[in-house]
Amino acid sequence: MLIEHDGIRPVVHPTAYVAPTAVLSGDVRVGPGCRVLFGAVLTADGGAVRVGANGVVMENAVLRGRSGHPLTLGENVLVGPHAHLNGATVDDDVFLATGVSVFPGARVESGAEVRINAVVHVNTRVPAGATVPIGWIAVGDPAELFPAGAHDEYWPKLKALDFPGTVFDVAREELTMGRVAAIYGEVFGRHTDDVVLE
Repeated sequence: MLIEHDGIRPVVHPTAYVAPTAVLSGDVRVGPGCRVLFGAVLTADGGAVRVGANGVVMENAVLRGRSGHPLTLGENVLVGPHAHLNGATVDDDVFLATGVSVFPGARVESGAEVRINAVVHVNTRVPAGATVPIGWIAVGDPAELFPAGAHDEYWPKLKALDFPGTVFDVAREELTMGRVAAIYGEVFGRHTDDVVLE
């Protein structure tokens, strides 16, 4: 389904395939030879979404561009099922496995692998050719890798990367769930005037 959002229509290269149950909303461009599979959602919520040539976005993945953080995929990138990419830059020849999460301001450099259910946190850089193991968490620039149970070890580094400031443009001490709900309500409320194209 193609949706005009904020007056901008998605653009799909004629050699790309978009499954009938995938959703492309707003300033989304899908390059030549790409495949966007069933249930995938590519949405420009204040920031563009770009998928380079020969990209594969598998079932139920969510790719979101946001204000100040467009989402860009280079060429030959595979995004696994149920992955979530939000306001990040992914260079060429990257493998992002099932259930991966990549947060705003992150960069995954060429040839890197982020394996099943791994997390690349805000403002983190995964160097070229690096691997984030299954279920591990990448934090920092360059990324340091931590197992999921190592919260006490990675929290000081993650706190310094400023998730609230990066994602919500709000200082940590001022962030409440009421403020989060209001921010998301405003961003996603802009979809009320969307136009379904096909």
